[in-house]
Amino acid sequence: MQSGALSGRSGPISIASQGSAGIPMSSIDIRHIVFDIGKVLIHYDPNLPYSRLIPDEAERSWFFANVCTSDWNIEQDRGRSWGEAEAILIRNHPEREDHIRAFRRHWHEMVPHAYVETVAIMEGLIADGWDVTMLTNFASDTFREAQKLYPFLTLPRGVTVSGDVRLIKPDLAIYRTHAEAFDLDPGATLFIDDSAANVEGARAAGWHAVQFTGAERLKADLAAYGIQPSDAAPSLAAAAML
Repeated sequence: MQSGALSGRSGPISIASQGSAGIPMSSIDIRHIVFDIGKVLIHYDPNLPYSRLIPDEAERSWFFANVCTSDWNIEQDRGRSWGEAEAILIRNHPEREDHIRAFRRHWHEMVPHAYVETVAIMEGLIADGWDVTMLTNFASDTFREAQKLYPFLTLPRGVTVSGDVRLIKPDLAIYRTHAEAFDLDPGATLFIDDSAANVEGARAAGWHAVQFTGAERLKADLAAYGIQPSDAAPSLAAAAML
């Protein structure tokens, strides 16, 4: 899973009340809603376990910039095995073997809680009968662990996991793969992601897309498309992780 803590992120992309052709957003026929997962539905921060494992902030920053980098981690999202990933780094940094292996070993600490208000929005959309799916950059094995930690990740109609299909956002191919797998009409699809690059990738694939910055903003973005999800109490699974 990618992290804003490890890679730079652009500022929020806002939607306007009118589309590029001057068409009001509320008049667009959205029939499919696609959620990202990390930093939209669940929190993700690799610094959480490493603040204990490498207490010195400067050393920890060096480690993420030079050893377990964002570029290294994204390859697991693309389908590379953790064994292969660890072996590559250990060959180059044998003195850091314990810290390298700790990334996978302590992965569960990097996802400490759900974004309960966003989960409630998603569950309200599902309860209202909206077609909801998920599209995520996630290693295959850690995603299955995430589903056990957060059962609400099993509620949407389905999910495309980058590690399963060996494609990652914002590559155009993964949006097309998801649309084909779930029979989505790109022009009737709304995508929600925290990454500006992934939002632009979805738009390049012909989808509508908004950048997630918080639950209240998401409600406003949905309302601009004429979508008013029912108020749903947070799932017990989400609330329990607070």
